[in-house]
Amino acid sequence: MPEGEGGTADEGVYEVRLGIYATRAQAEEVKERITGLLCPDPDHAPPCPIPWSVALVEAEPDAYEELVEQARIERDLQP
Repeated sequence: MPEGEGGTADEGVYEVRLGIYATRAQAEEVKERITGLLCPDPDHAPPCPIPWSVALVEAEPDAYEELVEQARIERDLQP
């Protein structure tokens, strides 16, 4: 965001990506935990000190080939 538009030159939207190999229910639980880290008091008076948004989307396996391979290897190692 350029200076003069309500912020400093280094302010802007950043995205932190996290790929997990999980069931949908496990992924929802992780999302809820992240939400709790970002906003431990959901009933606080607005605004949030750092505006944020979180979403859960099903990723393409090709985007996380190493993660899929890691999950396969670990699954094969279990007795």
